[in-house]
Amino acid sequence: MSKKIEAVIFDWAGTTVDYGCFAPVQAFMEVFTEAGMEPSMEEVREPMGMLKWDHIRTMLEMPRIKECWTKKYGKAPQDSDADALYARFEPALLKILDQFAAPKPYVIETVNKIREMGIKIGSTTGYTDVMMNVVVPKAEELGYAPDCWFSPDAVNGMGRPYPYMIFKNLEALQVSSAAKAIKAGDTVSDILEGKNAGMFTIGILEGSSVMGLHQDEFEALTEAEKEERLAAAKRKFKDAGADAVVRDIRGVLDYIR
Repeated sequence: MSKKIEAVIFDWAGTTVDYGCFAPVQAFMEVFTEAGMEPSMEEVREPMGMLKWDHIRTMLEMPRIKECWTKKYGKAPQDSDADALYARFEPALLKILDQFAAPKPYVIETVNKIREMGIKIGSTTGYTDVMMNVVVPKAEELGYAPDCWFSPDAVNGMGRPYPYMIFKNLEALQVSSAAKAIKAGDTVSDILEGKNAGMFTIGILEGSSVMGLHQDEFEALTEAEKEERLAAAKRKFKDAGADAVVRDIRGVLDYIR
């Protein structure tokens, strides 16, 4: 990139902390299974990165889940059903969230290098303020703290793919132009958010929600299997409009030097 970059806006789970983005997956699985839906991993992960209520509502409209719901409850799922599931989702997530705040490999050293270049670190998330108040202090204790972060609560619930959390970051960090910032994340929602903000947007592969693997699962793959999984995830990011896709967070440095 030829422009002088002033800030990098990272996502949280799956991007900077929580390898594989498993905290929300575990909670979504729990509440949908309790409701009798038995969701697949693909169904749970497809809307990842959205505001969590929106994620639940999107899952309820998926054809198979919608059909199961209608058969079980005698009517198509409504907003009130999403409300009821979310009421169970939040405590299920909060109960485990502090166990999923460890920075991913290379995050701390990469963020330190970015800061040494005089570049600020912002963040957006699909978590609410209540959830972030668990994750942020724990991540800081373990070595990662952005200069600022904004959740959908800061923008009247208009989280991804809307660009408003990014705009809050740009304002707080006093970035002179959206063209002088980079958005990096691990979901299709992150890419859409970055593109809607008019920013250069990067998808991160290893440990991403798009790949959906624990670190030991990824490391246990053969090199050929790794390349196949990485290529499939890269296609998803590119199809969503990503300007670049990198294997891990260190790749972001190539676009700001």
